[in-house]
Amino acid sequence: MTDIGGARGRFLTLEGGEGVGKSTQARALAAALRARGIKVVETREPGGSPGAEAIRELLLHAPADAWGREAEALLFAAARADHVARVIAPALARGDWVVCDRFVDSTRAYQGGGSGMDDADIMTLHAIGSHGLLPDRSLLLTIDAEQAAARRQARGSAGDDRIEGRVSAFHEAVNRGFAAIAAAEPVRFRVIDAAGAAEDVTARLIAAIDDLLP
Repeated sequence: MTDIGGARGRFLTLEGGEGVGKSTQARALAAALRARGIKVVETREPGGSPGAEAIRELLLHAPADAWGREAEALLFAAARADHVARVIAPALARGDWVVCDRFVDSTRAYQGGGSGMDDADIMTLHAIGSHGLLPDRSLLLTIDAEQAAARRQARGSAGDDRIEGRVSAFHEAVNRGFAAIAAAEPVRFRVIDAAGAAEDVTARLIAAIDDLLP
């Protein structure tokens, strides 16, 4: 899967809806890998490179009706193309591991499952912009809606961007989209229970990549 330029590194992504703890767990997973002597690049989407971070601002902090679903998908694809070219592919080519908070499967779930865009069209954009790069392992964090809402409230950022602030029906559709993608690609995906203590969730993530560890 990490085949751009004969890459030797491993590419791990954390996916899931709002409030599941992806950012916290991405940092914890990267720290656990470093403790094993692995060189790790931590990054995120949208963003991760200067050009992609500029697009992130357009996507997340424009007015709610600024972009239709096709425009959103194109902006995400453009941000991802820059991110892959400038950060992810070079890291993998060096033999580093990359831990990324969201990747193309988030576009598939949000602009596809949530907004109704065709999955094949999203993947065509991904093939053009990012040469079809897919992770070695995608870790889908799941939690029930009540716990997710409580976590968002606890961190004081519920609805702080134009996508997170959408109605609950949208986010329910996003979660169904993630579940469908994971079910269709069981070799690449592992579904992780994100409930409970953070360190327990991290242990589940490590167990889910055990077969990839040196």
